[in-house]
Amino acid sequence: MIYKFRVILDADDDIFRDIAIEKETTLEDLHNAIVNAFGFDGSEMASFYTCDDEWNQEDEIPLFDTGDVPGEMRIMTDFVLEDILYEEQTKIIYVYDFFNMWTFLVELGAIEEKEEGQSYPALLFSHGQLPSEAPEKEFESENFDADFNDGDDFDMFDGDDSFEDFGFDENWN
Repeated sequence: MIYKFRVILDADDDIFRDIAIEKETTLEDLHNAIVNAFGFDGSEMASFYTCDDEWNQEDEIPLFDTGDVPGEMRIMTDFVLEDILYEEQTKIIYVYDFFNMWTFLVELGAIEEKEEGQSYPALLFSHGQLPSEAPEKEFESENFDADFNDGDDFDMFDGDDSFEDFGFDENWN
């Protein structure tokens, strides 16, 4: 069986790619298909994030194990597409290049039979030009100012450049 995904850049403009890939492949294979479809060089870190139906980010699935204990973290090669995405769970978030935060909404649109003579993964459709820079993200917390400007958490930063309260010498190097 073939999974057909629509991969949408999280931006104001409509920029997306439709990709067909075998359901038995891994998230790393989907990562590579997305990188190729959007013309990235593939040299940056990336992660998928599980999410709910409202695109609220949940668990991270990184390209490489970045945990403190080697082998403890499950990575993209550990997840077969059909085990994480299926008819009832069709959405996943993909982030490429953590410095620029290229963010994509990936949705499973169809599950179909394999076409004879077709090789996979396949770029089925391309719409819109990728901008030269990743779209700016706005922080969505309604209580950002209340959370961080209540005066309790940042009293130690009073502008006198004193490091006495931190317990170390400011000329440590």
